[in-house]
Amino acid sequence: MSTSRRRFLMQSAAGVTALSGLKHRSLLAAESGAAVFKPTWESLGEHYRVPQWFRDAKLGIWAHWSAQCVPEKGDWYARKMYIQGDPIHEYHTKTYGHPSKFGFMEIEGLWKAERWEPERLMDLYVRAGAKYFVSLANHHDNLDTFNSKHHAWNTVNIGPKQDIVGTWAKIARARGLKFGVSNHSAHAWHWYQVAYGYDPEGPMAGKRYDAFTLSKEDGRAKWWNGLDPQDLYTGRSMVPPDGIVSIKAMDEWHEKHDRVWTEEPPANNPAFVRNWSLRCRDLIDQHRPDLIYFDNEGLPLGQAGLDMAAYYYNASMGWHGGKLEVVANGKKLPPEHRKAVVEDVERGFNAEIQPEPWQTDTCIGQWHYDRALFEQHRYMSAQSVIHRLCDVVSKNGNLLLSIPLRGDGTIDEDERKVLDGMAAWIAVNGAAIFATRPWKIFGEGPTEVKPGMFGEKNVKPFTAQDVRFTARDGDVYAILLGWPGGLSAKIKALAEGSPHAPGKIDKVSLLGSSAPLTFKRDREALTVKLPERAPGDYAYALKISGLPT
Repeated sequence: MSTSRRRFLMQSAAGVTALSGLKHRSLLAAESGAAVFKPTWESLGEHYRVPQWFRDAKLGIWAHWSAQCVPEKGDWYARKMYIQGDPIHEYHTKTYGHPSKFGFMEIEGLWKAERWEPERLMDLYVRAGAKYFVSLANHHDNLDTFNSKHHAWNTVNIGPKQDIVGTWAKIARARGLKFGVSNHSAHAWHWYQVAYGYDPEGPMAGKRYDAFTLSKEDGRAKWWNGLDPQDLYTGRSMVPPDGIVSIKAMDEWHEKHDRVWTEEPPANNPAFVRNWSLRCRDLIDQHRPDLIYFDNEGLPLGQAGLDMAAYYYNASMGWHGGKLEVVANGKKLPPEHRKAVVEDVERGFNAEIQPEPWQTDTCIGQWHYDRALFEQHRYMSAQSVIHRLCDVVSKNGNLLLSIPLRGDGTIDEDERKVLDGMAAWIAVNGAAIFATRPWKIFGEGPTEVKPGMFGEKNVKPFTAQDVRFTARDGDVYAILLGWPGGLSAKIKALAEGSPHAPGKIDKVSLLGSSAPLTFKRDREALTVKLPERAPGDYAYALKISGLPT
């Protein structure tokens, strides 16, 4: 055993022993003492304030990058490959071998990131307008992408043999970006239970998959020597019983048991919660992230999530001389919890201006790289991204956008085109987005969006009649989500006598154009005569001076 591996095991054992000795229900309550934040929703909500940098940033780029990008087959590969009847199971068996012989841990070993050039990528993200960057620290496949002291299955020990989080952090901060991490591993304990199952039908029926059979001793003389597969696959919490003989019956079993999305800790596996907590705290201590995205409804693993949020906030005050400068994201928050953490609306919208800052996260493709989307040119377009950004910002939100990386660390030509399109638009219209605040109303127009997660597929394209408002430095920006016909824009909300816009408009200008604009304001609308040529693509920001903001 190598010296580094022996040191890792000693550190991990010491950490688990220390945690096991805590007699308090709360992991960190014994440490909080007179700290400002206690590990309760009430304390978090009473003392937390969203930092100014997040409210100003508006746009983040996310590298949602793990070994599940290696097969280039999209999301949840590490789960779907263990479900007979899913196309990914068939693909995996034909490409790599049956999951009883070649499980996902082998894909972790294949991830090399051999063409990753993070400096060049970060420069693309900065040009595209990113003010913060988020690195995936672990996914449901339970591999840490940093130099984890408490989990040997990490990218320093295997696969890329690099501290991916640490590398991204250094490069992002050198370019003036805030740096965040996303933590998804709290769900690994139920998400991964399919790896302990088997095919219910066919020539391999009843043959248990690799997680069921492998132990640390099986790694001798293999690339994973010294690692315990059970630490990766999380142990047997909900193992399908013997005797299931149809794909339908197996699907029903998984749907009832391990497919249930829960934030509760596993009742029969307290070691998982202790280890998750150690790993998360280690991530915070090593990299001091400005943002942590928890892929959880509320906070992860019951009390453990509250413990970690309190620890994170208190740590931030220590890092920043008593100021709170960090953001934690959680999903599906009741209103009383939205003062404690910043709500994230995954692949969704809000219909109105929200009283608390919020964030939506989405991806131009699947969360993990899907080669078919590139080959079929089916990514979200730059126009759709910009329209989404304008809508979200007008409602007091931020957009966190994932650009999928291949397993080798590169992006494809179509992804680069999206980033280039964003960069061209931001260069002209950034003043209408960054450091703005919502105006009195978010906008007007025929296109409606329904609030909630996973609603983006149901939204119709925005039109030139759709307008989104922002405010900054005494000016109102009216962003037209298309170039109007007839070379004039009519904005009803800014009509003379409007309850939203009393007073006089002094001047109207168009970002990206030096042409003087004439305008007329009557009881119907503010009508602005536009230049013959649009200054760019996608959306067009009118700067309106004189109105109260």
